Amino acid sequence: MSDSFVPPVPPAPQAPPPGAYRVPVGGYQMPVGGYSAPPPVAPSRALGATALVAALVAAVVSPVVAAVLALQIGLAVSVDDLISDVSGFVIAALSPVRIETLWAEIMFWLGTVLGIGAIVAGIIAVARRRGRGMGIAAIVIAALGPGVFFLAVTLAYGIGNGIAFDPIV
Repeated sequence: MSDSFVPPVPPAPQAPPPGAYRVPVGGYQMPVGGYSAPPPVAPSRALGATALVAALVAAVVSPVVAAVLALQIGLAVSVDDLISDVSGFVIAALSPVRIETLWAEIMFWLGTVLGIGAIVAGIIAVARRRGRGMGIAAIVIAALGPGVFFLAVTLAYGIGNGIAFDPIV
């Protein structure tokens, strides 16, 4: 027996049929300085930012403006004028402050529309990864907006009513 190992000889490659296109064995080489794919572009975060701005306007600006208007309404109209034992709520008592009442209602609907828009845009931003953090914040802030609105308006009306119609004075 012999101590040397002789590896088996690989079979010779088959020759292509006559008239076939000959491909280099290692594949095609990329030309130097040739085309390369552009680097991936990060998705824009504008949708999340837009949702966040809309949520902030709906949950902060709208309640603050409505609270100022509710304070003015509270200074002019007493709770006793608004509520009657016989008929319940007396809408005619708001006649002296109809402009303030109209603007308070406009602020309510503006906050509602912007809040719903912020929730929808926030959901889309989260799902498409276009400002995910801002989209989540927009959803949370817009969802808290109605509570903030009604709390601010109720407190401001009560403060205005307490200042104007204080029975102690």
